[in-house]
Amino acid sequence: MKPTPDIQAKILLIDDCRNGLLVRTALLEDMGCQVEMACNGEDGLKLFDRYRFDVVVTDYRMPGMTGLEVIGRIRERDPQARIILLSTMAEPLGLNEENTGADAVIAKSFNEVSLLPRTVKRLLNRPVRKPLRSQRSAAAKAVAVR
Repeated sequence: MKPTPDIQAKILLIDDCRNGLLVRTALLEDMGCQVEMACNGEDGLKLFDRYRFDVVVTDYRMPGMTGLEVIGRIRERDPQARIILLSTMAEPLGLNEENTGADAVIAKSFNEVSLLPRTVKRLLNRPVRKPLRSQRSAAAKAVAVR
């Protein structure tokens, strides 16, 4: 008998590695999440503009647009978005929440299987963060332009 799902949330996964998308989707769907997948940053942003997501999970290194660019563009649209950055280069590059704009950074490794669901739950259970002063002014300008 399959256990009852823990949470119901809509998650956007952005990664150019199809196998990674499929494994993470299965992992999150087992938690009760509804998952949308995008194979690159541009397609991910189109989905983000079209639907409301509770959490965005993006890879760091992708062709065309890096995860940092994705995070920056999402923050322009919604400074309070909950974002997780995944990378095999997290430790060597010193990627963290402060220098990436993500709410959490997870190294792609065998630990990811336990860290990703825990991090998603943690982000869903915390209050929405207040944007940085620079993000508030950028968001205000973006709203004024529309």
